[in-house]
This record gives sequence, C-alpha cells and structure tokens, in this order.
Amino acid sequence: MIRQAAVLGHPISHSRSPALHRAAYAQLGSDITYRAIDVDRENLWSFMQQVGLEPNWVGLSVTMPLKIAMVAELDEVIGVAADLGVVNTVTFEAGPQGIRRVGSNTDVRGIVRALEYAGAPAAPDAVILGGGATAAAAVAALRELGCDSAAVYLRDVARATEPLKAAAAVGLSLSVHPLSKAAMAMSNASVVISTLPAGAADFLGEDLSRAGSGSPGVLLDVAYDPWPSTLAQAWSAGGGTVVPGLEMLLYQAVEQVAAFTRLGECMDTAVIDVMCDSVGLPRRVL
Repeated sequence: MIRQAAVLGHPISHSRSPALHRAAYAQLGSDITYRAIDVDRENLWSFMQQVGLEPNWVGLSVTMPLKIAMVAELDEVIGVAADLGVVNTVTFEAGPQGIRRVGSNTDVRGIVRALEYAGAPAAPDAVILGGGATAAAAVAALRELGCDSAAVYLRDVARATEPLKAAAAVGLSLSVHPLSKAAMAMSNASVVISTLPAGAADFLGEDLSRAGSGSPGVLLDVAYDPWPSTLAQAWSAGGGTVVPGLEMLLYQAVEQVAAFTRLGECMDTAVIDVMCDSVGLPRRVL
C-alpha cells in the first residue's frame, strides 16, 4: 500500500513543501507520496474525518491558517507544540486503540537551525515582527538560542496573544510595540525574525533605507515568495546577513521527513542535499 503525506493550508499553491518532501522520498527510495491540499479552517474537521477513514496516511505538514486550529483535531500534542498550542506537523501512530494523531512543531527547530547556519550569535538581542503562530515559534526558538528577553512588533498591539502565550510558556520576557516603530529597534538588533506575510514589511525596508543607519545583524524573513523582499534587499544593502525563509522551510521539512519515514537522526546528508537542490538552496557544507 502506497503511503500518503501532504501539506495543508489556504492558500497552498505557492508551497515549496512538495518539492522538498518529494526530493527526500525519491532519494530514500520511499513509497511515500506527498502533495499540497487546500484546506481552510472551516473545512479542517471534515478533512480530518476523511483522513481517519484512510489507513495509509503517515503524516501531515500544517501551514497557515491551520497551525492553531489543528490542535483540536489531535489525540496528543507533544514537545514544544504543547507549550505553544501551535502544531505544524502531524504523525499517525499505531496504538492499542487504533491510529493516533500526534501533533508536534518543527518550526522552532527550523528557525534555530536556519539562524545557526547563518552564523547568528548565541543569546542575541532579538526583534520579532508579527504576532501569529509563526511568531510564537520564533519566541521559542529565541529561547532555545539563549535569549532571556526579546521585543515583538505588530500592526495591532492588541493581537499579541500568541507570542505572549509562548513567552510565558518558555520563560522569555517579551515586550510588545507597534510595527510602525520597528525600524530603529531592528537596526540595533543582532537578530530579526520577520513572520509577516509577503509585502507586509516592505515599508520597514523603506524606513531602513531612508534612515541609512545600517543593519549589521541577521534577518530571517520567513516570507519567501516573492524573493528577495523589499525588507531583505534593504537589510542586505545596510550590511546585514539575510536568511531567506526557504532556509527555515528546509530545516523544518528535514525534521518532518525524519518523522514521517521513522528514520529519526539516521537521515543521510545526501537527503538534505537533494532537498536543497529541489528549491534552489546551496548544498550544506559540513
């Protein structure tokens, strides 16, 4: 029986996850198929009911706007996903009562590994842009990198629930500020993580360019289509290091492939190389 996996979200046609996963399974000689499926919040319950009728599912990648809503559809949520209430990965595991749906979060590890690969310092002075589920993962990632505190900038400061909840869960002090005031803090930060959708941070790139104060730190811009973003271009022009969102996507997908195939830490580096090839990233240098 051919095994199934998929990425769920809405919209989903832009997703690069199918390319990453298919490359990995081909390299491994795995029988797992992987596709993108457009599912919105209103249809998530019915989709998961249908999945329950099909015994050949091994895993789901979960993207916006489903990362929080998916929690209610699971039998168990483990690891940092339980602390955050944010799931981006579902595995199907056999148990005495039948198949169990287990949720986890590989976004946190994806952010950490992407920043480490770019040479980000330990315990950085950090700024987060945006306040959704990925911002919550960014909070947990910064704590893993050794941060005791960080600042989050949002279009609406009243909508800081997710990052504040995450900060309380992982023990990080988080201050909340309006997005319009972010440029100065960004230019003084050693790490900036933008979780904003494509185009939403363009004005900050323009602010940085006008200020001319430089941007020597590391910017991870989670939005990767179109690329480079206005923010990424301004950051690079200011002397900083830019980490494209594809780096985070790569590393969180590596964790998912390991979970879906049950290979764990046994994955060969050749698998990561072909995943890089599939989305135009440079191969990793050991």
